[in-house]
Amino acid sequence: MAYTTVDKSTDFFTPTTYVGNGSEKTVTGIPFEPDMTWLKNRSAVGDNEIYDKLRGATYRIYPNTNGAQDALAQGLKAWTSDGFTVGNNNAINGNGNNQISWNWKMNGTGASNTAGSINTTKTSANTTSGCALITYTGTGANATIGHGLGIIPTFIIFRRYAQAENWNVYHQSIGNAKSLRLNETGAAANDTTALNSATPTSSLISLGSSVNTNANGNPMIAWVFSDVQGFSKASSYVGNGSADGTFVYTGFKPAWVLIKDSGRSESWYIFDNKRLGYNGGMADLIANSTAAESSSSATLLDLVSNGFKLRGTTDHLNGSGQNFIYMAFAENPFVTSTGIPGLAR
Repeated sequence: MAYTTVDKSTDFFTPTTYVGNGSEKTVTGIPFEPDMTWLKNRSAVGDNEIYDKLRGATYRIYPNTNGAQDALAQGLKAWTSDGFTVGNNNAINGNGNNQISWNWKMNGTGASNTAGSINTTKTSANTTSGCALITYTGTGANATIGHGLGIIPTFIIFRRYAQAENWNVYHQSIGNAKSLRLNETGAAANDTTALNSATPTSSLISLGSSVNTNANGNPMIAWVFSDVQGFSKASSYVGNGSADGTFVYTGFKPAWVLIKDSGRSESWYIFDNKRLGYNGGMADLIANSTAAESSSSATLLDLVSNGFKLRGTTDHLNGSGQNFIYMAFAENPFVTSTGIPGLAR
């Protein structure tokens, strides 16, 4: 059997940097037409903003707050065959500001999935990359929705998006009876009502009565990711508190890593292969914060051909004995389907 079914990771996920111009700008060079784009101003304080095709262009939602989505005519205005167009909004296109975009390809605008007890409004599932977007209307009672991936999801982000509400995060390493909040720093907390204490299956996601995952009569969205060898992985590691930090094997060279201490109050830290922040310098961004990109002479982690290596002693990424969860997407697989090894930078 081939090591991976995804030889070219950039067909499904890629970070892209650009410099804002303060007026309409089309960002190009992405190898696909994105279905989901996460934007952040690196140079100045500003919200994280997520746009996706199921909710539609101009509709933004903020990972760093519990605020409802809003429509911004000068936000992300449209996706193109190799990128997207943004308006003059300062948070994502401030003149002279360094910006970052993280882009995923699912399956366009999708269609209703009727496999669960709730028929989804739209399910956009990419069975090759294990990535899906799902919109549905909550019932407030135990239910299921179909995700269409054909493999078990390992990382799911839920949001009641039309009203103010906390984000809900399921990660396989914390189990089906706990949850995290993407917009908050808190540790994983007991929560039997989010997924009805049921682990997702290869076809269905169980929902309980929580307003974070299944608010009665409310439009909901879920970003769903499964582990695909050589492309994506949701797992955990234990920090050692040393500059010669823990090595985390992913089976690919990461292009993007999201890290959270699941046992303590800490932020969600993002690193990628298009900004400083690995292999010699630090420049992290925080999903639950408006802060600009931080930088120092410290090296926090290295991205290598088969995973990432912690290099700092900081508690928020490598605290001794602390449990950390992560979600990572590949720049390239450790070994391609034809046996060609991937290379580290």
